Amino acid sequence: MSRRTVIASLPAGTLAVWMIATPVIASGDIIAFPELWSSSVRYMTLDRPVNPNQTVVGVDNIPQFREYYVTPSAIEALRRNEPLPSGTVIVNVMYKARLDAQGAPLKDAAGHFIKGDLIGFGVMEKRAGWGAEYAPELRNGEWEYQVFGADQKVNDKVKLVTCFQCHKSRASQDFLFTFDRLKAAAGQ
Repeated sequence: MSRRTVIASLPAGTLAVWMIATPVIASGDIIAFPELWSSSVRYMTLDRPVNPNQTVVGVDNIPQFREYYVTPSAIEALRRNEPLPSGTVIVNVMYKARLDAQGAPLKDAAGHFIKGDLIGFGVMEKRAGWGAEYAPELRNGEWEYQVFGADQKVNDKVKLVTCFQCHKSRASQDFLFTFDRLKAAAGQ
């Protein structure tokens, strides 16, 4: 049963007491796999080497090739110098980097990692009213997060609270690490 189903099924008095006594934990249960991600705008690729400081449990800490996609309405809003709208979906498609015999990432002629097997999908989605139940120190505006495996099913090993904690440092850039690249893709 999802967090929202539990909340909706409680009587009003019980709900008030439950909300005061129960901390809200990021669960990502409201984000469905974005079936149309590949028809979105690819706004950047990234070589991600092994990160000794990685804190996201359930996400492989291996050399990765990543592609970032965003809904077209987000690009259009940025072109009009408007904030990212409700309905914006950002998809980070994660692939293993192909490795040589010594375990080092293989690189193409431009010096970028070569894409290997699909690992999964990191998804950020923004909707009006989302996030209101989070404490201020955790809330990321109206963004929610979810991680899906290569099979497009939720990766339940990922502790999504780490997404909120990490992205909190980017509040001035709508909680995005890739905001400047997104603006560049929109011609800003």
